Amino acid sequence: MADLSFYVSPLSEEIREEGRAEGRAEGRAENILIVLGARRIDVAHATREKITTCRDPEQLRGWLLRSAVVATAEEIFGEDAPSEQ
Repeated sequence: MADLSFYVSPLSEEIREEGRAEGRAEGRAENILIVLGARRIDVAHATREKITTCRDPEQLRGWLLRSAVVATAEEIFGEDAPSEQ
C-alpha cells in the first residue's frame, strides 16, 4: 500500500494554499482587465504587465475596486485614485 501521508501533511497544505492564492491573484488581475475593457479604457502594455505580474491579492483587490471608477488605466495605481469604499 502506498504511503499517502504527504497529502495530509502541513507541507502539502502549504503548497495547496500557495496555489489557491496564486489562482486568486490571477483571477483578480483578469477581472481588472475585464472591467477596464468593458469601460472601454485603453490599457498600455506596461500597465497590463504590472497588473498581470502582481501577486499581492490585497493590492489587486484595491486596483479592482479602483478600475470601476478611474478615467485611465494608470489611475488604478495612483494615490489620488478614488477611495476603496
